[in-house]
Order: sequence, then structure tokens, then C-alpha cells
Amino acid sequence: MKKTILLSLLAVACLAAEWVDLATVHRIRVEATERSKVGDHLFYLSDYFGPRVTNSSGFRKAAEWVVKRLGEYGLVNVHEEPWGPFGRAWENEFFSAHVVEPNYAPLSGFALAYTASTPSAVTAEAVLAPLTTDADLEKFKGKLKGKVVLLDALRPPDQPPPTTRTLLRSGRYTDEDLQRIALAPEPVPERPPVDFARQREFRAKLAAFLRDEGVVAAITHGRMGNSGTIFGAGGGSHDPKTPLAPPMAVIAVEQYNRICRLLAKKVPVKIQLEIRNKVSEDSLDSFNVIGEIPGGQKRDEVVMLGAHLDSWQGGTGATDNAAGSAVVIEAVRILKALNLKMDRTVRVALWSAEEQGLLGSRAYVTAHFADRDTMQLKPEHAKLAAYFNLDNGSGKIRGIYLQNNDMLRPVFEEWLKPFRDMGAAAVTIRNTTGTDHLSFDAVGLPGFQFIQDPLDYNTKTHHSNMDVVDYVKIEDLMQASAVMASFVYHAATRPDPLPRKPLPEPRNQPRRQTQ
Repeated sequence: MKKTILLSLLAVACLAAEWVDLATVHRIRVEATERSKVGDHLFYLSDYFGPRVTNSSGFRKAAEWVVKRLGEYGLVNVHEEPWGPFGRAWENEFFSAHVVEPNYAPLSGFALAYTASTPSAVTAEAVLAPLTTDADLEKFKGKLKGKVVLLDALRPPDQPPPTTRTLLRSGRYTDEDLQRIALAPEPVPERPPVDFARQREFRAKLAAFLRDEGVVAAITHGRMGNSGTIFGAGGGSHDPKTPLAPPMAVIAVEQYNRICRLLAKKVPVKIQLEIRNKVSEDSLDSFNVIGEIPGGQKRDEVVMLGAHLDSWQGGTGATDNAAGSAVVIEAVRILKALNLKMDRTVRVALWSAEEQGLLGSRAYVTAHFADRDTMQLKPEHAKLAAYFNLDNGSGKIRGIYLQNNDMLRPVFEEWLKPFRDMGAAAVTIRNTTGTDHLSFDAVGLPGFQFIQDPLDYNTKTHHSNMDVVDYVKIEDLMQASAVMASFVYHAATRPDPLPRKPLPEPRNQPRRQTQ
């Protein structure tokens, strides 16, 4: 009995004794706040190169700049690592839209990705044709040739669609918010999964219907937004096997609603559009940007940090995700500037095609670590100590998601303690979704996303024309750079690898037969 108690006490003592190098943390904080370059990284990635739709000229130029900058900071093995196939490259070169009848009014908006150009400046009659179901397609069949089609019903600007209401959290997290986030989620009955395949199938059917109808263009007001904020992303597919969608654009909801009201009163409306998009299918592959700081005694083991470099086209991709990319570049700059000695190799990755479904990070994980479908592990799988990701806007780090790995709670709690005065302390068992750490977590690797203050991310900047530098708080990026650099340093110098969850079952494993 005494032996059991003694072992238990030793186990507790070991958990409480997670090593934190406070002297190095102090140096990291000073470098991150007093000699920061993160604003400079953000300027180039967003103002200078953005937007950065995967494989567009903006994306490729930004990647070339990152390779050069990482090399200047002393990283080695810096390169563009190809993966593929991805699909067609697309970028918008010109957009102009106006109401010309019953009287002139300019329209604010932008072209949707993976859609075609207009042949020139074209003027056509507008028609309201909300198309959301197969029945809608049948209803308007044969009635849209030569028209500019308004795809959505009128929407009051202060009433976004119900599916987006849960996203409308802005500002700073309060202490009460963080306490709530830190709690384990309440068990809920299993819900039927969202049928994304069916959604994609209908979008493809809609694009084909509009092509077959011979529409001049299609216009939407986006899923949410008002007061000049316009949300929009893709209108077609990057897959070259799928024909390019017809010209499509998103405009401000207030302007869209005016057109709807005119049409409801039987007032003819004519719209002039000119959209010039550059589409290329010459190279179907894409690439991720990779660089390393070599380790010491355990250099064959790796700690990774990353963010996605690509963006959508409405703004300049500042908060999604030049901010995250700028932070990871800054984190490795800090580690090199301080000449910190780390046992494990540190590898930075800036991903492509996150916006199309985490494609760049998934391809990297499959090539280096494991195939999710078969769970056949590659030698590098055992050598990855951790992956840390940043991609929830430009808000400061407030903590970290454990991705249901409670074995790491005492570790991360200790690593966060030096940053409590900077607002970072929350550790939650919860999973978070939607970004590149999931590619690692899916094959049983320790991949994590930080908790960040939402600021304007969900309500104004995410996939909108307001995704610009004006809505980035540089001081928050400085704080995030310090936290990320410290986490990477401690993961790279920790005596033991971070504990892992059990490996998942292969995704294509045959189902067991029931009696």
C-alpha cells in the first residue's frame, strides 16, 4: 500500500515538474516585442502580394518571397515542395459592375473564384431567379438565356442566414468566455453528418444549368455581411475535369436588395458587367513552402509549425491567413536570432490549397507520415514530436486546444504559465476544426491549433472584401509570435516526445458483418 502511494505521489510530482526554461522565454518575449519583424512579413504577404489564390501569380510570388526571407534568416533546406495534382490556376484581373437602367449606379463586389470571364463589357437584363433546389432549376428552365441572373432572394442586411448565426462572435474573449471554452463539451446525441458531397453535387449541377441556359452572368449577395462588407469565395471548381462555371460575382447586399425591389415592382433593370479572369491549366500541381532549423542530438526528430499561405480573392488575405503565416515566419526568425540550441529539428511549413479542403497539408502528411485511408505508417511518423498551427485570424493567442489529448494538459498548462500576463492561459480538451492541424491529427500525430481572440474575423474579414491589413492588430501578432516560438522551443528541447492518442482505424477498413 505504501509503495502504491509513493508511486502515485512520484507520478504527480513528475506531472507538476514539466520543465520550462524561463530565461529563454524572457529572451523570446523581448525579441518578439522589441525587435519584431512580424508587421513587415504581413505587409509583403498581404499588401504587396495578396490576394493569394492557390497557384495564382500572387501566391507564387509570395512563396518565392518566403523562400528568400527564410534563407536570409538562416534556415536551411528551404524549398517549394511540389504536390499534386491540384487543378486549374485562377485569378481575377479586372472587375467592373454597374446598374445602367432605370438609372445609373455603380455596384461594389468582386468575381467569384473558378468562374469564367465575360467576353467584354456586356449589358443585359436582370432577372431574379433564386436557385437552391432541383425544383428551382426545373422552374426556370428555358427562361434565363441572355440574362444577368440574381441567384438569391432578397435578404435584410441585419438578418444573415440562420446557418451563420453561430459564427457571429467578435471582439476579445472575456474571462467567462475562456472558462466556458476550457470546459469539456456537453455530450450530445449523434447527429447526421452534413452532406458536403451533395452540396458540391448541387453546385456543379447549378453551374451546368447556368451554362446550358446561356446566362450572361450570375450574381449573389453572399452568405452574410452588410455595410459594405461582402462575403464570397468560390463559384466553381478548381478541378479541370469540371467545366469552368459561367461568370459569377458577389455584390453588396444593400445594392442587391435594391435591384430585387425594382424587379418586384416590375421595373426593368439592366446591368453592365466586365469580368476578366486569368485561368490556366498548364500546371496542375501545387506546392508547399518548407524550411528547417537543424537540431542537435535528436536532429532526426522534428517539431513543425505552420499556417496556410493561400487565400481567397475578395480582400488581400490579411487575416486569412497572412497573419498566421507572418507569425510562423516570425517565430522561426526569433529562434534563429537568439541562436537557441534545440535537440530536435524545427521545420516550418506554409501550406497551399487550405481553402480548397486542407489539400496541401493533407498531401504533405500522406507523403511523409501516413495515408489516412490505410493508416500505413511511414518511418517519419514516429519522428514527429508535434505540429503547431495558427489560422483563426489575427487575434492574440489565448490558449490551446488539446484535440481530445488530455495527456498534454499538464504540459501545455506549464508552457502557458509565462504568458498569463499576456492573456494566454486557457487549455481545453475540445477539438477545433477547419484548418491544417487536422491533417496531422487525422493520422494520430500530435497536431494543435491555438485559441485566438476572434476580433472581427467571423463577422467582417473571413472570406470577405474586408480581409485587409486594416483589421489586423500587429501587437496581437507579436504576442502570438512569442507564444508560438516558446512552444516550438520547448517541444524541441523536451527530453521525451509529446504523448500521443491511439492511432485511428483505417478509413477504408471494411465494416464488420453483423449476425
